Parts: sequence; structure tokens; C-alpha cells
Amino acid sequence: MMTGSSVVTPPHFCFSLHKMNNKHSVCLLQRILMMESWMLMILIMPGVWSGYWSVTFENQCALKGTSVVMKCSYDYPSGQRVTRVDWYKALSIQGQRRLYPLSRLFSPRDFKYVGDKNSNCNLKINNVQLADEGLYHFGFVTTSDRWTSKTHANLNVKELTAVINPSTVKEGDDVNLTCVSGCAHTTISWLKEGRPVPKPVKASREDAGTYFCAVQGQETVRSNSVTLNVQYAPKRVTLLVSPPGDVVKGSSVTFTCSSDANPPVTQRGYSLYRDRQFISSGQKHTISDLQPRDSGLYQCQAWNNISWMGDDLINSTHIHLEVQYGPMNVSVSVDPQQPAEGSSVNLTCSSEANPAADNYTWFKRTDSSSSSTVLQVGGGQVLSLPSMTASHTGLYLCRARNSVGEDNSAEMLLTMIREDHGSQTHQIIAGVGVVVLVILVVALLLYWKKQRTHAAEKQTVFGSRIIGEGLSSSATEVQQDAVYANIQRSSSHPRNTHHKHNVPFSVEAELIYTTVTSKPRNKSRAPEESRATAGETNDSVIYSTLVQSS
Repeated sequence: MMTGSSVVTPPHFCFSLHKMNNKHSVCLLQRILMMESWMLMILIMPGVWSGYWSVTFENQCALKGTSVVMKCSYDYPSGQRVTRVDWYKALSIQGQRRLYPLSRLFSPRDFKYVGDKNSNCNLKINNVQLADEGLYHFGFVTTSDRWTSKTHANLNVKELTAVINPSTVKEGDDVNLTCVSGCAHTTISWLKEGRPVPKPVKASREDAGTYFCAVQGQETVRSNSVTLNVQYAPKRVTLLVSPPGDVVKGSSVTFTCSSDANPPVTQRGYSLYRDRQFISSGQKHTISDLQPRDSGLYQCQAWNNISWMGDDLINSTHIHLEVQYGPMNVSVSVDPQQPAEGSSVNLTCSSEANPAADNYTWFKRTDSSSSSTVLQVGGGQVLSLPSMTASHTGLYLCRARNSVGEDNSAEMLLTMIREDHGSQTHQIIAGVGVVVLVILVVALLLYWKKQRTHAAEKQTVFGSRIIGEGLSSSATEVQQDAVYANIQRSSSHPRNTHHKHNVPFSVEAELIYTTVTSKPRNKSRAPEESRATAGETNDSVIYSTLVQSS
């Protein structure tokens, strides 16, 4: 070997000699090998002095699990041909640094010479492990000489390390996710649960999970796994009711509230409301005996001490619970409340039901001396009686029915008001008296008008008689002029619009005589003249007849 180089016996050979417990043989063999090396150096020394030998390396940094190429080039004097190449790794044994051929240390699949026998001496190392880190040397043999480099190539083996600080954040906080490689010019990509993802900057609930970094293009080379814990307020708050669908009075239902939250919502973090009124806390709530008052809008509320956009309490959607029940509180009303004979009457049946009652039946109780029987008398919510009679009075009840059940009302007594005929007679007589009074007033007005006309005519007649007959005597007696006024009522049936039934009656004709005394203007007339003219018609008689038609 050339001066400055050193070749030692492979380790396994030395170890085998130790196992033989023959220290003398070991020392003898080592001396023989050293003597051979010096003899070889003496023989080839002239060749060294006549040429230029060199090996150039580049230090490498490799990540665990990757492949790396140890860059290497070499040179030697012209006129020689390379017959053998070898890579060596420097190991320290018992405090001494020695070189061992890689072909005897490692599998050829992990270390592969990719250079040539001219000038390229590159070495490729596959699946780099931490134990591969160290100093590497290159040596070659030509047709006349052998050379092993004094310099070396340094291989640094690093591991990818993923770091999250802090590992637990709240939604919306900054995320500091770092990948430490230790080797420069390494392109890193991030993977979440095996899928490539961009590195998160602001934490969201979707960012929670397990991360690791890898060499881009070599995703199998991965770092350690780190977990990002993102705390967030409840989302997808859901309220379920079992059994679903329509529920009937007396049955039971269970409400269950659930959510997606970090940290999970505890039992005390759930609240149930009906029509915005608090019902209970806890994830489940059961109503064992449903009543109509349990109908309403139900909503679940979840809380885990984490706010979202300023809200600490997150609500679910509403569930409308409608409790169905048969008719209840069935009642009967009458219009009018006190019907008269012959009038129309409506009996109305009312009830509380869900769904609303859609079938009504009317019954009437009939009593006899031996038994009491209930007979069906009609259907529909309203029972109409067009003309009230005595046969319609009695006890009535109605039955209301829907798809859930049925119920009867209490019995209601229907009575009738009878009209008082004596009272009607008094009313008729009073009406006739009013009519007669009006007729008398009219007759008196007519008579007064006629009387004024008659007085004027009488004065004219009396004046003519005195002038024509030359009466000289004054009347000693007072002559009287009789005026008769007859008023006759021919109607026998008075009108009465205040009663529904007319009662017949008749009024006899009445004759009324009225006497009017007329005094002569000349009181000095002699009785003889009065008697002389007694045979004549001295007084004027006026008959006035008034007839009123019906």
C-alpha cells in the first residue's frame, strides 16, 4: 500500500482469533501482515514518486430512511489501469481508529458503488440509519500501485422531528407547527393522518388531528407523529325524540341531545327547553305520561365552556311535539237561551280535542212511567229546531269523536216559554181605547169647525126673517138650536202589531148628541112674537155624521 495509507485486518477475523485464546498467534499474524505492508511499500515507492494520486470528497447530510450519494472523485498517474476499488469506514476499537471494508460490514443492497474505474467513485447508501453516520474513506488498486485516501467523507444522519407549540389550542388561535430536519436544502411537506395538507396557521376545529412531516418526494421518510388538539364550542347540536312521529296522551317519549364538541359536553352541559322555558338538564329527558300541556316547541342547548363567535351556549334546531288526545270538556250551548214557543233554536256541541273532533251525535232522553231511554235525534256540531214546540223540551246531550277517542257532554235541559193570552187581551183593549180617543179628538175638531160655519149662516137667516116678516115683538124665551153629531165606528177588528196571534172582537156604534144653545141678539122681543112664530121653523137643526172605516 502507498505511504500514508493503512489497512487492517477485518474485525471478524480478529475476533475469531481472540475466541481461540491464542494471543501468541494473534501477535505473530499481525507482525507478518505489517512486514508484508512495508515490503509492498518499498517495492512500489518509485511509482508513487513518479505520479499524482488524489481522492476528493463531499460531506453529506442524510435523513434517516432516505438514500444518499457520497460524492467522490479520484485521480492517479497516467498509464495505469484501475483493477479494484473499495470504500472503508473508520471505526474506533479499543481506542484506535481503523478502516474496515464496507463489503464485509454491510449488505450490498444498502451500500452500492455507483462510480467507475476512471475517476468517479460515488457511493450510494440506501435506507440510511443512524448507525451509518461516520467517516468514510476510498481506496483503489491499479495495475502497479494501491492507494487509500488520507482524507475522508463525513456522513451526518439526522431524523425529521415535528414540533407543535402549544399542542392544545382553542379554535381561532395561532398554530406553531415546525418540522426540524437538521439537513440543509431539504424540502418538507406536511401530512395529516396520511394525507398531504397545508400547514395550518389559524387553528380550526377541522385542523385537529395527528400530523407528521416528510421529505417531499419521499413521503415514506417521515417524522415522529404529533397531535394537534383544537378545542371548540359544540357544533351540530342535535335533539332527537323517540318514538318519532305522532304521540298520544298517556304515552311516553324520550328526548336525547347530542353534539360534536372538544372537550365533550358533560351531562350538566345539556339543557332542555319547551317554548323557551327550562325543563331539565342532562343529555336525556323522559316524559312518561304525556298530557296536552306537554305539546310545544322543544330545543336542546349545549355548553362546554368554549365560546364560538362570542356565544357560549349553542342551540339545536326545534322539534315540535304535538300530543294527540280524544275529545274532552264536551259541552252544549243553546241559542237563544230562553226560546219561546214557535221560535227557532240552535244547540251547539263544543269540545277540546287534537285533532279536532270530526263527528258529532245528538241524543235526547225520553222518560216514561216505566223506564228512561236515550234516543239519537241528529248529527253534526249544530242541532237546529226550526219551530219550538212542547215536544222539543227535555234533556239533550251530544257525543264528540275524533281519531283518538270520544266523549259525551253532560245532559242539558231544554225548556220553552209559553205566551200569556190574558196579557194579550189587556193589550188589545188598551189599544182599542187609544184608537177611540184619537177618533173623539178628530170628531171634536170637525164639530168645532162646523159650528163656526153654522153660527155664521144662522145669523144671516135670522136677519132675513126679521126684515121680511116685520117682527116687532121681542122673544121672551130663549130658543135653542139643537145640533146633533153622530159618530159611528164601523170596524170590528182592531189592529195589533205587538202580538203574533190576533184576538177577534167588535165595537158597537155609539151615538153622541151634542146640544148647542143659541141666544138671539134682540132680548126685548115680546113673548107673543115668539109664540106667533112658534109654528114656524125658527130654530135650525144641524145634523153631522162621522163615519170611520176600518
